[in-house]
Amino acid sequence: MYRTGHYGAALLVWAPVGLALLLLDRPDAAIAGGAVCLALTRLPDYDLKVPFMTHRGITHTVWFALLVGGALGGAAWVLTGQLPLAAFAGGVGVLSVGAHLFADVITPAGIAPLWPVSRREYTLSLATADSAVANATLLAVGAFLTAVAVLLGGRFAGVPIGV
Repeated sequence: MYRTGHYGAALLVWAPVGLALLLLDRPDAAIAGGAVCLALTRLPDYDLKVPFMTHRGITHTVWFALLVGGALGGAAWVLTGQLPLAAFAGGVGVLSVGAHLFADVITPAGIAPLWPVSRREYTLSLATADSAVANATLLAVGAFLTAVAVLLGGRFAGVPIGV
């Protein structure tokens, strides 16, 4: 997928988490986590800019998702010493890369998420990465679900919605 598709996938994946956080009266965490998820969701594609790295190689695996989550969680732990915040940051990191993998698995090229343990590639072959319709659809669905989460989260948390 392209940039818009990856942003849409991040919004789509974050929407239920954001809703849960809003219902738990944690709008700060919902907003911060969503912003980080959006910021990091394209991280796996930096393999395109690194010499000697294969696109959709190690950066498109669950191991990379765990590495990013571990790095974020570790940084949060070092900076704050708060285990819940470190766990939250780690989860956001894993989810951010996971959203990217979700967007790429729908393309015919697919991903090998367990490489090098398994070279098996997974693909749903729903749309090519350069499909303007697929990228726009992911963005629209992600934005819609995020809006629904904000509306429902605010309504059930007792925040007045609308006029």
